[in-house]
Amino acid sequence: MGQTSTPARPQVNAKGSPSSPPAAEPKGRLMSLDVLRGMTIAGMTLVNNPGTWSAIYGPLAHAEWHGWTHTDLVFPFFLFIAGVSMTYSFAARIGAGAKRSDLLRHTLRRAAIIFLIGFLLAVTPYFNFGTVRIMGVLQRIALCYAAAGLIYLYCSQKQRAVAIGVALVGYWAAMTFIPVPGYGAGNLTPEGNLAAYIDRALMKGHLWRPMWDPEGLLSTIPAIATTLIGTFVGEWLRLKTKWQNKVTLLAIGGAVAMIVGWILHPIFPVNKPLWTSSYVIFTAGYAMLVLAACYWLIDVKQWRAWSKPFLVFGMNAILIFTASGWLSKNMGIFRVTLPSGRVGGVNAWIYQTIFAPLATDPRNSSLAYGLAYTLFWLGIAWWLYNKKIFVKV
Repeated sequence: MGQTSTPARPQVNAKGSPSSPPAAEPKGRLMSLDVLRGMTIAGMTLVNNPGTWSAIYGPLAHAEWHGWTHTDLVFPFFLFIAGVSMTYSFAARIGAGAKRSDLLRHTLRRAAIIFLIGFLLAVTPYFNFGTVRIMGVLQRIALCYAAAGLIYLYCSQKQRAVAIGVALVGYWAAMTFIPVPGYGAGNLTPEGNLAAYIDRALMKGHLWRPMWDPEGLLSTIPAIATTLIGTFVGEWLRLKTKWQNKVTLLAIGGAVAMIVGWILHPIFPVNKPLWTSSYVIFTAGYAMLVLAACYWLIDVKQWRAWSKPFLVFGMNAILIFTASGWLSKNMGIFRVTLPSGRVGGVNAWIYQTIFAPLATDPRNSSLAYGLAYTLFWLGIAWWLYNKKIFVKV
């Protein structure tokens, strides 16, 4: 999150490694990447803050288990973008004289800070370390950034490709063939799958739910593969080749990946909480298609007016995500008397007092609350952008 400051492998080769100059066409900063990052942050803010969780339009809710909605695309999009950004930021640092050891320290430092921010967000305001959730969105981002950054720094393209293959095939094999006590092998229910079993064994009492966690440890391995796929896309965009070639390959590659991912669905279902291998392939393909469209519209055609709100979100992504999550959590904790006479959070009071009366369909009023909350943070992001305040980690 934050700026396009993520790593690229500092080695020169004829195929356009991170140390080669950025693509000459188009020139300058890849604005489409900032915009796409901002779109993911706006999406995260919207879907995480409905007026009421009991009234949500289908595309704004996660799939119940297997399958996907557009909400299930947001998190993998962000990790994919982190991988693409990696190729640009590391190359820029190498160009400024940084050594591989400098990039290693930067990677580990940034990952540690992001993990700490996520943990502090989880533990506040009660600081109950006995039950605090250890993993979470920011924690997974930190682990993926660290692992993908290390692989990108010290492995060749072929080794990275092998790492992706091993992660996806190995994860499928482990989830399919390793038996879980009391459930057997190949059980993909929330409680009976291998990833949940490992999380319970290592972090019992510190999970999102008593028996499982959607951002657990084992399922972080295929999430790392999502980030590594982004590094290949970043390298392709940085090559000195015509933009037509870049857009065409991204579009074709994205479409093929989506088809392959969905073909694999009967074998290893597309599933966001389990971050299945088919989910990695499908969502990476979708991200490639969206990035191809943004790249063509914003960096090639320079049709940018529509993208300004997403750009300002993307330039302070980690700050907006963290601050909006912190405020929402604390509004829910601070208790007041609701119009119904019951006691609830400040967010519930705002929804019931202002937004619920706006529409007869509660889904519309719930969506209106989410949009208003997102626009509130857009205003803050815009002010920061105009003041040229960009918070980096």
